[in-house]
Amino acid sequence: MLYEGLYKDYTSVSALLQSSPRPKEHEIRVKIDGFQEKELYLGYYLQDKQYLLDTTFLGEDGYFTFKGEEITPGGLFLIVMPPDNQYFQLLIDPDNQRFTVHCKSPLNPTEGMEIKGSDDNELFYDYLAFLAAKRPEAVSLQEAIDNPETPEKKKQDLQEKLDALNKTVEDYQDELIEKHPKSLTAVVIQSNLPLDLPEFEGEGKEVEVKKWQYAKQHYFDNLNLTDPRLLRTPFLFQRLDHFVNKMTVQHPDSINQSLFYLLEKMKPSEETFKYYLIHFLNTYAKSQIVGFDAVYVFLAKTYYASGQAPWTDEEQLAKIIENANKLEPLLIGKVAPNIKMQTKDNKDIWLHEFQSPYTVLFFWDPDCGHCKKSMPEMIEFYNQFKGRGVEVFAVCTKLYDELEECWLTIEEKGMGIWFNTVDPYNRSKYKTIYDIKTTPQIYILNDKKEILSKRIGAEQLPEVMEQILKRGEHN
Repeated sequence: MLYEGLYKDYTSVSALLQSSPRPKEHEIRVKIDGFQEKELYLGYYLQDKQYLLDTTFLGEDGYFTFKGEEITPGGLFLIVMPPDNQYFQLLIDPDNQRFTVHCKSPLNPTEGMEIKGSDDNELFYDYLAFLAAKRPEAVSLQEAIDNPETPEKKKQDLQEKLDALNKTVEDYQDELIEKHPKSLTAVVIQSNLPLDLPEFEGEGKEVEVKKWQYAKQHYFDNLNLTDPRLLRTPFLFQRLDHFVNKMTVQHPDSINQSLFYLLEKMKPSEETFKYYLIHFLNTYAKSQIVGFDAVYVFLAKTYYASGQAPWTDEEQLAKIIENANKLEPLLIGKVAPNIKMQTKDNKDIWLHEFQSPYTVLFFWDPDCGHCKKSMPEMIEFYNQFKGRGVEVFAVCTKLYDELEECWLTIEEKGMGIWFNTVDPYNRSKYKTIYDIKTTPQIYILNDKKEILSKRIGAEQLPEVMEQILKRGEHN
């Protein structure tokens, strides 16, 4: 599609912001010569997706007019042309919501495009035209440099020309940003400027580590997380996603630090803070990665329980906090809640009394299909690891009137090789304490009954247990 992904080339553009009062409505008029369709769409970016905001129809004056009594949130927007959904981009600023666009052709709508009433978009497209004019020369020079048949002496000359061309572009960028620092285009371009890394002393890996640390510390130097207009651009999400998932060690404590850093910086922009707090909470609520529920708990406790999410209704807020309170005692590193169970001969035993360097706490149900499938794998696992300080503390989830099913299944499936327990009258409330909504559920504990891993399948147990044994996490 036309100009798809062009934001990647935004390394500079700027524009003038009007000092007039903020408009109370928006009116964006678009005329496309030769366009045969009768409707046109206004879309916008959010995260890594594009959404439809409005639809309008061809007026008698030959214009498509997007009009409303409320201002449109600022950002990078799309004029989408059916039926092929080709589009071109427009910058919409909350302070300038009335302008006109005239395209000379639907095949290449930005070529010769006329914009009236929006200095921002005029400068935006002037910049894109400048880049387009320089790009062929840059591509040609780079191809010649990369050509193995090009003599080294000539490569040096070509590189000097390419460096000079890049300097011309950088000067253009710097001048625009300096003249129009508060415009949306300047903000967009500034946000995509590359980070200048200083020279670091040291050798090899030491230098690489210093570069990585500096890059992470200064990753958002050029991107203003407090500007709400950037919420509706594609690059904000890309940068945040890269920072959290690529530049942050994938451990809950490290992720929590990164999210706290980002959210605190976003706070001056209420809309951005709200959007990404909700986004991060939902992301880690749904995460299937073992231990990442700690991130959900951190966000819920830090922001929701402290009253920093006032948009959340009371019922939903209560659910979020309740979920966090349930999960917190079960986080990796916590001491597993102590529960009193019962053996087949009606003797009581507390989980914490069960002595073993490692304990696999295994909740199962005789009628559970997944449990039946997992049982041979559990037995194979136990036979493989029982001589290495690993014991299984199994809990059958049937109650008093169905207990016989537990003991029959244990006998039939050969499960008597490990320690089996029940709670006939649910006195321990283990289903609530351990948040047992489905079975099987598996926890791995050390000799202090600290949780080392959890919510893993029986097929994963050997690999996870092997890693734990290598690390020696029982003491």
